[in-house]
Parts: sequence; C-alpha cells; structure tokens
Amino acid sequence: MSTTPTPDRSKEQAAAPAAPRSLVRKLLLWGLGLATAGLMTLALLVGVALAMAYPQLPDISDLADYRPKQSMRVYSVEGTQIGEFGEERRNLTPFKDIPKVMKDAVLAIEDARFYQHGGVDYIGLVRASLANLGRAKSQGASTITMQVARNVYLSSEKTFTRKIYEILLTSKLEHMLSKDQIFEIYLNQIYLGNRAYGFAAASEAYFGKPLKNISIAEAAMLAGLPKAPSAYNPIVNPKRARSRQLYIIERMEENGFISKEQAVAAKQEELKIRTAMSSLNTHADYVSEMARQLMFAQYGNDIYTRGLNVYTTIRASDQQAAYFALRRGIMDFERRQHYRGPEKFITLPPTPAEQEDAIDDALIDQGDKGDLLAAVVLEATPKKVRAVRRNSEMIEITGDGLQPVQSGLSDKAPPNIKLRPGALIRVTKTVKNTWEITQLPEVEGAFVAVDPRNGAIHALVGGFDFDKNKFNHVTQAWRQPGSSFKPFIYSAALEKGFTPATVVNDAPLFFDASVTGGQPWEPKNYDGTFDGPMSLRRGLAKSKNMVSIRVLQAVGAQNAQNWIGNFGFDPEKHPPYLTMALGAGSVTPMQMAAGYSVFANGGYRVNPFLITKVTDQTGKVLSEFTPPPLDESVRGIDARNAFVMTSLLQEVTRSGTAARAQATLKRTDIYGKTGTTNDSMDAWFAGYHPTLTAVTWIGYDTPRKLGDRETGGGLSLPVWISYMQHALQNVPVMELTAPEGVTHEGGDWAYTEFSRGAGVSSLGLENKSGNSELPANDEKKKILDLFKN
Repeated sequence: MSTTPTPDRSKEQAAAPAAPRSLVRKLLLWGLGLATAGLMTLALLVGVALAMAYPQLPDISDLADYRPKQSMRVYSVEGTQIGEFGEERRNLTPFKDIPKVMKDAVLAIEDARFYQHGGVDYIGLVRASLANLGRAKSQGASTITMQVARNVYLSSEKTFTRKIYEILLTSKLEHMLSKDQIFEIYLNQIYLGNRAYGFAAASEAYFGKPLKNISIAEAAMLAGLPKAPSAYNPIVNPKRARSRQLYIIERMEENGFISKEQAVAAKQEELKIRTAMSSLNTHADYVSEMARQLMFAQYGNDIYTRGLNVYTTIRASDQQAAYFALRRGIMDFERRQHYRGPEKFITLPPTPAEQEDAIDDALIDQGDKGDLLAAVVLEATPKKVRAVRRNSEMIEITGDGLQPVQSGLSDKAPPNIKLRPGALIRVTKTVKNTWEITQLPEVEGAFVAVDPRNGAIHALVGGFDFDKNKFNHVTQAWRQPGSSFKPFIYSAALEKGFTPATVVNDAPLFFDASVTGGQPWEPKNYDGTFDGPMSLRRGLAKSKNMVSIRVLQAVGAQNAQNWIGNFGFDPEKHPPYLTMALGAGSVTPMQMAAGYSVFANGGYRVNPFLITKVTDQTGKVLSEFTPPPLDESVRGIDARNAFVMTSLLQEVTRSGTAARAQATLKRTDIYGKTGTTNDSMDAWFAGYHPTLTAVTWIGYDTPRKLGDRETGGGLSLPVWISYMQHALQNVPVMELTAPEGVTHEGGDWAYTEFSRGAGVSSLGLENKSGNSELPANDEKKKILDLFKN
C-alpha cells in the first residue's frame, strides 16, 4: 500500500516570516540612509550657511583695545565728583583693578564654568535646563562670552538667525581674545540700571563708593542686576533686589568662592543704598550745567562720549553750605506765606494693591525735591494727617507740623486747598526729627561766592531746585540791585572830593516833569522818615535814599555811569538818571560778585571763572587755565578808593542795615551792603572778606512784591551769614592796612588832597528851592571845579 508524504508544517511556519523581516530590515536601512543623508545635507547646509555668515561677522579687533563711550565727569577742586553727562555712565576699570569678590559674584550667578568652556557651555546648558525644571530660581544658559557678543555687537531680537550669529561671534571672540579680556569687557560694558554701565559705575551709583571697596554683600547685590536691571534695582525695588542678592550669596558659597561663615555674615550685612537725594550730594547741579555748556562750546557733542574729566574751582563743602543756606532762607520765607493747597489730587482705588500702584506712580511722577518729600494723604483731620511715602512708608503729622497748612484743614477750605485723601503734599523733617507739611516755594533765589584774589568760583547755587527750575539765576537773572548798588555811586563820589565825613542832608526831594522829562518823582526812604543832616558814612550804613540821590546829583549821572564800568558792569544797563542812585539798573548776581571783589582785593578787576583743567579718559591734559596776576593791567580803581569804601562798608555790617553780620559772626573783617528794590521785589546782600566775596539774591521770577516787611537784611543777609559761618571758620581775622594817599583825621579817612576841609564838607544843607537840589554857594562852586574835564 502506497502512502503520500505529509508536508512538514513546522518548517513552513518557521520559514514564512523571513520575507517580512527582510522587508523591515531593508526599510530600516533605507530610513537610516535617508536620515544620514538628511543630516549630511543639513550639516552641509549649515556649513554653507556658516561659511557665508562668518565673513559677515563684525570686526572685533577693536575689542583688543576696548574703549567704550564714556560720559563727561565734573569734579570739585578736591576731586569730588559733582556732575556727570552722557548717555552711559561708565568708569572704565582695568581687569586687574576689579576686586576678586566682584568677579566671583558675577561668575557664581552668570557663568561659573567660564574659564572651563570654549564659549558655549553645553554642560552648563543641560544643568541649567534641569535646574529650571525643579527650582524657583532659574539659571541662565548664556555664557559671559555670549553676552558680550550680544551686548556689544548684536540686537536684542530673538530669532534663529541672530542665535547663529551669536554662536559664531562667541567662537570668534574666544579665539581672538583671552578669557580675562572677555571678562573685562563684560564687567565694564553690561548695563546695570540707573544709567550705569559696568560694575564700577554701578558701585558709585548704588553705594556711592569705589568698586575696590565693595563688600561681598554689595557685590552680590550688583551681580543680580544684569538679568533685569529694572526689576532688581535696589533703589526702586529693594525687596526683589534683596531676594536675588541672598540667592547669589548662596551660589557663591556653593561654588566655593566664599566660606559658610562669610555667606552668613554677608546675608546679615545692612547695605546703605545711595538714594537719588544723596547722589552727588554736593548739590552742584547748576555748576555742572555751567561746565557742560562751557565744554560743549569747546568740544561739541564729543563731550558725551570722550570720557572728559572737567576740574572746577568749586569747593565741595562750601557748595553744600551754600546750597543749604539758600534753601533754608527760602523756606523760612515760605513759612510766612499762605498755604496754596496740595500740588494735585489722585483717585485712590478701592483695592490695596491697586491703591499702592496708583500712589507709587503719582509719587514717582511728582518726585522728591531735595528734602521736600512727596507724600499722598490717606487721612486728614484738624489734629492729625496720615500720609504715605514711596515704598509704602507711613508717616503721621501732628501738632506744630500742621501749622503751615491750617487753612487746608478747615471745614470751610475751598476744594483746591483742602487736605483730603488723595491729596499729594510735601513733607519735610524738622530739627526735632518730626514731620511737617510744607509746600514747594514759588520764590526763587541765587547765591555765588568768589575768591576776589583771582576770580575762582567757590560755590554757586542758581536756584531753589534744579529739577524744578533749571534757569540759572546767578548768571541769567537780570534784576534791579536796589540799595546794594549804592557803594559804586559812593565810590565815584570819593574821586570828586567827598569823604566819609561829608555831611549830606537826608531831607525830602521832589522833581517835577520838567526835570525828569516824564512823570513827577518824589523819592522816599524805605521807612518813610527823614533824619536830616548826617555823614556820608552814616547815610550809607542806614541806606538813606535821599543821601544817595543827592550824592549822585552832585557827581553827575553820566560820570557815575562811566565810573561803574571800572567794576565790570555794563553801563548800558544803567541809564544815566538819578534813579541809578537807588539801583534801578540791571545786574546779575555774578556781576555783583565781580563788582564787590574790586573793593575786596584793593581795586583790581577780576573775571569769575569755573574750570581749571580738562583731561581725557587717560588723564592727558587737554586744556588748563591759570588766572592772570592782579597787576596794574587789571586795575579798576585806586587802592585808596577800595580802602575807604571797605571802611564804609564795614560800618554797614557793624551798625547799619547789616549789623546782624558782625554780631553773629563775631568778627570785624566783613563788609557789605543790603539791597531792597522798590516795592520789595528784590532782596539782596552783597558782601566780602578779603579772601571771599559772596552775593545772595531772593525774588520771584516774574517780579512781584515779596511783602511789605521783606528786605535784603531780613531775607538775604541770613543766607550770607550762614554760608560765611562755614567758609570763614578757620580763617583768621584780617586787619585793614591803609595804602598811600589816605589820611586819618577827625576819626575818619579821607584822600590826602581832600583832608583838612579841602574836599566837600557838606551837601544840600542850604538850598530850599525844591526841584534839582544842588549844593549851595561855595560848596556848589567847589564841586563844579572838581568835575571839570
């Protein structure tokens, strides 16, 4: 029996999958080939792109000699910085001069592996990515070299193309520059807020100290700024800045830059942040602006980028003394004025968060003005006002602190005056360390102090507050000098035979239209009284207008106009009329300082100057100024004229309208004259010591009455005294030495040729005719003879 073979199903089943597996293998191989080809193509494309992009990279050879834009800095005579101008505040600091603690703080937070990687830190990139997934504090992936490439050469846009350029430029930087060079550029170039570029500038801006003196805590605070200069600004956002500082201190410890003990101490250190109020606290804004204008005229727009150093004649401590003296004088006047009401009113939102934002915005917009701080009222009653300052600082004003604003707390106060929630007010600290509500003054002022021996300006304050009013009243305000101009008229009279002992009648005068050529004029003394005959010395000490008019009448207005040019005044600003005797012309405080300096230095003309030297960023001297010596080529008046006038002006500070000066300063070697213009629109005091001339002016920009009882002696003299208390504290008393050509007889001085009755002995005692009062009889003839030619 035959049988049919049975197929082996197991072999068939085993062989069947072979074809599909072969197909999968082929597909995998094809896929791998395609992927490889794709990668090679991509690599080729990237290579081509890089090859095309690399030549387009900027030339970085200049970085080997890194010279960024640097601002112009203005310095006092002692070397204290008093001003800065430029888009970027930067203090270029060589790498070797940057303290290790600053470098370590930056490395700890920005790029701990900077000295290990080749520009792009792939290990750090992975580490940062993992850290950012698991921690609240993120870590950046950009290296220091990448940041230099980005900040110096590239835009801030976030595109794939820009990233390629950044990586290529990073590689180029790493090959052409050393690590220290790259790090030096970063430390000097990075923006750190508050217009500060680089850590040296930031140290000055935030702490008011050189970078070399920085502590671990301060370095950590600054190292937190590159990530977000605005968000971590310790002035504007102290809480956020503090949080980041603590984190950086931890990173410094983790990286072995500081010990655990140092970290603990750094976290506990209390930092003294330099506020806007304390920045450049010599308060020399007007001086700095004068320096800027002078430099711009010489160097043009380059002053903002060349890193010029401008050295001035300003004495830092004198400048501070002048600033506070003028400010106190103006605020003392302001306390006598009526309350004009809050500066503005804001709507307080209902929610605390929104309310805090609204208040902060209003306070930042309004800004503090020196020690007059902005605040917003939250609650106001006749006995208490509760207000809030920046950073949610709560203050409470009670008692005497409410006295200046009583009218604003009354139930009957009009809406624009009334203190209520949302009112933006000014507060200041009193001498008792309590709060007082005040207001920004409307009145302005000026102060300038000059060395009469050479013209160097030691202090200059051009107004109450530079941010409020940038108009420099010292150099730009043309005002009537009032009685402070009388000494120049008396000086002219000395040359025409008058002596301090000449008797002049303080009696009424009247000039009709035929004499004045216009309206009838009947001048008065300030107090409205007339004291009859008195010596020229007494007439000046008491600032008698009738005496001055009679003197000018005798001298001749045209002669007087010519004479005042010897002091540096512009004769055209002083028309030759009898009103010149009352200071009806126009002067600036700077001109008055120069004019009085002629008396102070023995008769020499000086030109006030501010700048002594200008250097570039390397210290190379670009220009230098030395004032000319006081010799006969710059003489304005005779030494004996200056001596006799100084004697007369000493009487003013001893027994006259400025007697408070000698009584307060306890010294006799000070001389000067008060000045109050018609209707009390300008208040002056101009005075000097042989080593220092100073002038104070107070008035409104748009002239109006200061007040019936406001005078130069009451308003401006206290400012002058306050400054001189500081400026003369270590200066010995200096006695006058009589020059040739003067004689002392009868208890007073006179020119030798006018002694023993040879000069004008009296004036205005016999003529009763009225109009243009002239000396009578022999006195008239004597004076006319003196005036010939």
